[in-house]
Amino acid sequence: MDPIPSLIPNPRRTAPAPPGAGPLPLDGRTVIEAAPGTEGTARWLRTAVGAATGLPLPDGPGSGSGGSGRSDRSGHGSRIVLGISPDIARESGPEGYRIAVDTEAVRIDGGGPAGVFWAAQTLRQLLGPDAYRAAPIAPGRAWTVPPTVIEDAPRFAWRGLMLDVARHFMPKDGVLRYLDLLAAHKLNVFHFHLTDDQGWRVEIKRHPRLTEVGAWRSRTKWGHRASELWDEKPHGGYYTQDDIREIVAYAAERHITVVPEIDIPGHSQAAIAAYPELGNTDVIDTTSLAVWDTWGITANVLAPTDNTLRFYEGVFEELLDLFPLSSSPFSPFIHIGGDECLKDQWRRSPAAQARMRELGLADEDRLQSWIVRHFDRWLADRGRRLIGWDEILEGGTTETGLTPGAAVSSWRGYAGGIAAAKAGHDVVMCPEQQVYLDHRQEAGEDEPMPIGYVRTLEDVYRFELVPPQLTAAEAAHVLGAQANVWTEVMQDRSRVDYQVFPRLAAFAEAVWSSLPAPVERDYADFERRMAGHYRRLDALGVEYRPPGGPLPWQRRPGVLGRPIEGSPPNV
Repeated sequence: MDPIPSLIPNPRRTAPAPPGAGPLPLDGRTVIEAAPGTEGTARWLRTAVGAATGLPLPDGPGSGSGGSGRSDRSGHGSRIVLGISPDIARESGPEGYRIAVDTEAVRIDGGGPAGVFWAAQTLRQLLGPDAYRAAPIAPGRAWTVPPTVIEDAPRFAWRGLMLDVARHFMPKDGVLRYLDLLAAHKLNVFHFHLTDDQGWRVEIKRHPRLTEVGAWRSRTKWGHRASELWDEKPHGGYYTQDDIREIVAYAAERHITVVPEIDIPGHSQAAIAAYPELGNTDVIDTTSLAVWDTWGITANVLAPTDNTLRFYEGVFEELLDLFPLSSSPFSPFIHIGGDECLKDQWRRSPAAQARMRELGLADEDRLQSWIVRHFDRWLADRGRRLIGWDEILEGGTTETGLTPGAAVSSWRGYAGGIAAAKAGHDVVMCPEQQVYLDHRQEAGEDEPMPIGYVRTLEDVYRFELVPPQLTAAEAAHVLGAQANVWTEVMQDRSRVDYQVFPRLAAFAEAVWSSLPAPVERDYADFERRMAGHYRRLDALGVEYRPPGGPLPWQRRPGVLGRPIEGSPPNV
C-alpha cells in the first residue's frame, strides 16, 4: 500500500520503505535536533504539531550544533533531525528538501531554511488530518510516521495568493489564519490588496484621514452591482502599523513574503474622499465624494499633479518601513496597481491637459505611464522593485521606459505577461480566465452570488502558467503565478473560504509540482488525494465548497451575481 496516499502538492520523488521497515513512533520522548538555520521550523513544529499531538518535542542533544545537526542517539526516544544541505541547495535550490524516515528518526534536510519548513509541512501531512487540529482529540494516542524517502522542490519560485481586503475588510486574525493556510499548501507570496475605491486599509501616520475617513463606507451593495439589494450596515476597518508589522513577521516565520498593493492612479476614490485635493477638482466637486459603496470601475481617479506625487511618496515612505527588505527575493516588490484607470476626467481636466502638453505626451495612456514611471524610478532609487497590473505596459515598455526591475502581474490573460517577458520584464501570471477564485465553481442556481466563468477544481488543476509562445530565455522571466481573490461578493470569512477552497489546493499543486501538459495530468489521482486533504481542511475549520455542491447555509438564493456562460477565452 502507498504509505503517503494524499500529499498535496504532490512531491517530486518518493521511494518505498525498505522491506520490513515499520512506522516511526512519535511520543513524549521524541526530541527535535535543530541545526543552525532550522530553529524557526523547530519552533513551528512545537507550536503547531505539538499543539495537535500534545507532544512536547523538546530540544535534543544535537540542537544548535554545526554541520547537519546529526548526533548520537540519546535515550530511547525517536528524533526529528533538521539540517541544511549545501548539496540540496545546489541541486534543487533553497526551497528543495529531503525527508528520510527510518527506525530511529525523521531526517529532514533542506536547501535552506525555507526548504526545511516546507518539509515540515509534508511531515504534518504524513501524520494524518488530526495533526491539523488545535488540541489533541484523543490524548494518549499513538502517533507514527510512515517509513519513506521524499525528495521535493518547487517548479516556480513565486507561488502566491492575492487577497482583496479593500472591498470587504478581513480582520487581522483572519489574515493570520490565511497565512497559515498558505503555508500548509507551500505557497510563499501573499499579495495584500490594501486600497481601492471601497476602502483604505493601512494606517499612514502623516495622512490620518486615509483611515479616519477612507476606511469606512456607509453601506454596501449586496451582490453584483446591478442588484437592487443593499446592506445598510456601515462597513470598514483597517490595520494599524503595528498590525502590519505583526502580519509581515508572522508571514516571514512561515517563509511567506507579503507584497503590499497601493492602487494608483485609478481605484482611488477612498483616498480622494479622505483628501479631496487628490482628485480632479477642476472637473468635479471632489469634496462631495464618499468612499464608494458599490462595485465596478469609478471615473474618479487621481489628478496628475505634483501634489499627488508628493502625497503618495509619503505613503510609500511609510510603507517601505512596514515591509522591509529581507532575505526573500520578493521582499523588494511594491505593487502599485495601475489597472482600470478611466481617463474621462483627465480628458476634461484643463490641468491634466496642461500637464500633458508640458510633458509632450500624446494621449492620456501616456499620462498614466508617466505616473507609473515616476514611482518606478522612485522605488528603484530606494532599492525596491515596482510591480503592477498589466495595464502598466500600455504605451509600450520601450516608450514608457520602465526600469529593468519592474515586473508585471498579467491578469487580463496571458498576453500582458507574454509582452512583458519578451521585453525583458519579470512576470507573475494570474489570468482571470484561469485563476480568479472569485469566479464561480460550477454552473447552476445553487452557487452563491455567481460571478464570471465556471472554473472547476479540475480547471484550476490543469492551469499552465508558461505560454508556449515564449522561448526558453523569455520563459525564464515567468517568476511564477498567483490566484486572485476579489471580495466584492465575499462579505465574511465563510464566503472567502467557500470561493478559495478546495481550488487553492489544485493551484498549489499546479505551481509547485512538476506536472505534465494540462491534458496529460492525472486528475483522477489528484481527486483521490483530495479525499484525504478534505479531512485536513475539516480539521482546520475551512468552510470549503463540498464536491457535491454548496451546503444549504452556503447558498445565497435571490442575490444577483454576474455569471458568464461558455468557456473562457485563452487570451
